[in-house]
Amino acid sequence: MDNNGFYGFHEDYKPRRKKGNGLAYFAVGLLGAIIGGFIMALIAPMYIYNKYLPIPNSNGENIAQQIVIKPTEDINVAGAVAKKVMPTVVGITTVTLQRDFFFGSRYIEGVGSGVIVDPRGYILTNSHVVGDRRRKLTVYLADGRELEGNVLWQDAGLDLAVVKVEADNLPSAELGDSDSLMVGEVAIAIGNPLGLRYERTVTQGIVSGLNRSIMIDQYTIMEDLIQTDAAINPGNSGGPLINSKGQIIGINTVKASAEGLGFAIPINVTKPVIKHFVEDGVFNPPYLGIYTLDREIIGYYDTDIEIKSGLYINQVIKGSAAESAGLRVGDIITHVDNVEVNTMLKLRSVLYNKKPGDTVHIRYQRNGREYETEAILQGR
Repeated sequence: MDNNGFYGFHEDYKPRRKKGNGLAYFAVGLLGAIIGGFIMALIAPMYIYNKYLPIPNSNGENIAQQIVIKPTEDINVAGAVAKKVMPTVVGITTVTLQRDFFFGSRYIEGVGSGVIVDPRGYILTNSHVVGDRRRKLTVYLADGRELEGNVLWQDAGLDLAVVKVEADNLPSAELGDSDSLMVGEVAIAIGNPLGLRYERTVTQGIVSGLNRSIMIDQYTIMEDLIQTDAAINPGNSGGPLINSKGQIIGINTVKASAEGLGFAIPINVTKPVIKHFVEDGVFNPPYLGIYTLDREIIGYYDTDIEIKSGLYINQVIKGSAAESAGLRVGDIITHVDNVEVNTMLKLRSVLYNKKPGDTVHIRYQRNGREYETEAILQGR
């Protein structure tokens, strides 16, 4: 072994050459090449086919070495969910006439998604998808029809809207229970990312978090959202977020700048709204007359206020039902009609089940003591 650790010849060793017949060497080499070629021709195909390809038996059938790609359970779930829900997902385009000092009048088009929640043509989507009611709305159904849509109701704070098309016997989605969600559950999104060219695109992920709050701008905070890593892109807005049973658990609303951070509005807040439209043909939101902060939202403000649970009353509207019920700034509402309310979205869910003129029972805290009162809800 040399100084570098390699085996080799010593410098003073020189092998002697043997004299021989060159023709004999050639004959031996040729014979070896023929034998080697025969062996490779026999063995190599067996090795290659055995390792990578199915080997046919005497009957022409494939035997055990065949490679089989089996779809995973999650892929099967996504496929079944897509088949169930996709007919209920719609595309929504809006056209607005915009007047500009430099360019004059021009039409601006927007694209979003929606989901049919009742066979009579009621569609749930985002408020920012439909914009103001001066816009012309066109709804694109899965069967190829293009129908005019009318905005019946919208709430910019919730970023929800209900659109109606004149059609009957439409496929409608099944609504799930967003209150029973758990982190880690399957979450599937269907929508129209980047326009109708990619309509009804299906993406899959999980429920990454619950009760999330995000600041949209200095005046708007959306709270109690579902966080998911299912891909949500511009155009997915208003489309459904779905569980493994094919039930709608949320309405996709916004995507954070970081990848894998999408958010959806829990479906439970929409159920009473849909119920009012289906049963009464109209929804008149009841009005309590307070502005509140929950534990999550307070973190966005520079304040010394601390609450462990409930809703902190930040403002009481003069002449409102809340003022008449004796509620004050600084009170903390804990229950409405015996339902615990720890988020503003939960409070809305409870109130949206009511109508103007209904009475609600309220439990609240003031200076560490428990109180009860009743308020008669007003209409807007």
